[in-house]
Amino acid sequence: MISVQIERSKTGMIAGCEAHGHAGYAKSGFDIVCSAVSILIKTTVQILAKLDGVEFTSSAEKRGDVSFEVKILELDSLLETKLKTAEEFLETGLGAIQKEYPKHLELVIKTV
Repeated sequence: MISVQIERSKTGMIAGCEAHGHAGYAKSGFDIVCSAVSILIKTTVQILAKLDGVEFTSSAEKRGDVSFEVKILELDSLLETKLKTAEEFLETGLGAIQKEYPKHLELVIKTV
């Protein structure tokens, strides 16, 4: 099972994410659950890494483990919108996967 925890601010901006494990839906290289979760997280990471006004760090020390953290340096309304959109994108996508494959993905949303 993949365990994902998304951290968001009280206003809905993404603050971080941790994902661990493998879905176990199919063998490696053919697991659609792992692929879907991976692409959602990787896309979010790529978007956040390009943002001005944040300090962004990410780590993927081994297969099946990834984490990232967003620290706001200068918040304006455009950055706030982008961080809220990134959180909504990730939560919506992972939530849909969890509903369809509840034995393979655990999703926790934590307000920080």
